[in-house]
Amino acid sequence: MPNQMFSTKPLEVLLRELHGEHRLRRILGPVQLTSLGVGAIIGTGIFVLTGVAAHDKTGPALMLSFVVAGIACIFAALCYAEFAAMVPVAGSAYTYAYATLGELFAWIIGWDLVLEYAVGSATVANGWSHYFQDFIGLFGIKIPEVLSSAPFDYDPTLGHLVSTHTFMNLPAVVITFVLTVILVKGIQESASINAAMVMVKLAVVLFVIVVGAFYVDPANWTRDFAPYGYTGVSFFGKSISGMTDAGGAPLGMMAGAATIFFAYIGFDSVSTHSEEAKNPQRDVPIGIITSLIVCTVLYIAVAAVLTGMVPYNQIDINAPVSKAFETVGLPWAQFIISLGALTGITSVLLVMMLSQPRVMLAMARDGLVPPSFFGAIHDRFRTPWKSTILTGLAVALMSAFLPLRILAELVNIGTLLAFVIVCAAVLVMRKTHPDAHRPFRVPFSPAIPIAGIAICMLLMFSLPVENWYRLIIWLLIGVAIYFFYGRKHSHLQHELEHEIGTHGVSPGGAATIDPMAPPTFPEEPVDGRLHDDEKK
Repeated sequence: MPNQMFSTKPLEVLLRELHGEHRLRRILGPVQLTSLGVGAIIGTGIFVLTGVAAHDKTGPALMLSFVVAGIACIFAALCYAEFAAMVPVAGSAYTYAYATLGELFAWIIGWDLVLEYAVGSATVANGWSHYFQDFIGLFGIKIPEVLSSAPFDYDPTLGHLVSTHTFMNLPAVVITFVLTVILVKGIQESASINAAMVMVKLAVVLFVIVVGAFYVDPANWTRDFAPYGYTGVSFFGKSISGMTDAGGAPLGMMAGAATIFFAYIGFDSVSTHSEEAKNPQRDVPIGIITSLIVCTVLYIAVAAVLTGMVPYNQIDINAPVSKAFETVGLPWAQFIISLGALTGITSVLLVMMLSQPRVMLAMARDGLVPPSFFGAIHDRFRTPWKSTILTGLAVALMSAFLPLRILAELVNIGTLLAFVIVCAAVLVMRKTHPDAHRPFRVPFSPAIPIAGIAICMLLMFSLPVENWYRLIIWLLIGVAIYFFYGRKHSHLQHELEHEIGTHGVSPGGAATIDPMAPPTFPEEPVDGRLHDDEKK
């Protein structure tokens, strides 16, 4: 009997879950999936973190930072697309790791995805709050100072945390609770609302690019294009190349790429909705790759306009895009941009909070977390409602009391680790299941998966060492939970003990599903309700 911690979940078992009684509703097409991807990507990264990165780490070289981060994401996206087409069930990278690297690695990546989506949602809520306060300020309304931001922040000039003399970020808490209610209501409503918000924010992004281009001063690029250099790589706090700030954190174009990597987080969330796609083998790869390409082009254009309109050291960190238009004498544009930013960031928060409970649902199905809670599907809405509410509470607490800089970097290192594991999992699956049905294949394998691993690792080393400490502590907590709960309650372990997993038969005697054949998907009722046989 193989060691449980490194036992993989048979591919035929994953495919059989497509027909289980707890499956989600298949109602998302390629346009909706692409919209979810764009909705998750364009938001805090483009409207907020561009200012932080350009001001603190890169200068106008931010444009190149987006290129580097985009290349890393393209490599990872191709790997995600292959897996999402092969195994179109909820769980994203967690499910892929379970099928290739074993239960322990699956748990680690699942726990890491909690870091990506939950902490990422808190980061987005924090950015939403800044633009909300900027927007209502146009009408002379102001949130009380004590409720306007987190109680502390990181000052790169001093190299340590400083007090902000506030108590909590109230607007971030309010928007989190509002979206939690929407998400409990259902995926159809969530996707429709997201599609409307995506159209609005794309219009605003194009407005920024077209109108802002007329106010670009090329001297802002040529005067000092890369004031912090083109590198910025460190190894556990020891600078390998490039400048550092007062606290020892790396500076430069590569360090900027690691910081704004958060701007690309979201395309992988499309894969978490594979189980809700009408034709996942075709539509999920389309949604992942299309959303990533569109957003990469827009990011580079916005970075060029922003750093061309305002000298990099004068960019406002909290609301950089809207403040840039105010600086060049277009205060009327501030209203449009702030409204569009609010809409865009709201859609990002919606999609990220939508994805988190679905990862926990996949883990609950395997018994690694309590299925009575994380696996509970609402009878009417068909959503994982309990874990959605828990996610909302966690996001509200983090966004209320933690600052934007710390949240963003913590999410970046967790996401980069997830991408490394997914790229590695493609290499493993090609060896262990070479004949499995692959509707989409990563081109030029193994070169692209290996390149994805290398560039993501390089970006991880370009983050401040504190992020490594936080990641290690987070993973150690996760491993402890696995050994005290998950390992003992693992469904895979019970199947191994009864020699079921190796025969492709469920405890109830279900027939084996051939992993080499294309899976079929049960037809979804028009009204979204379960058939009588499903209820049984």
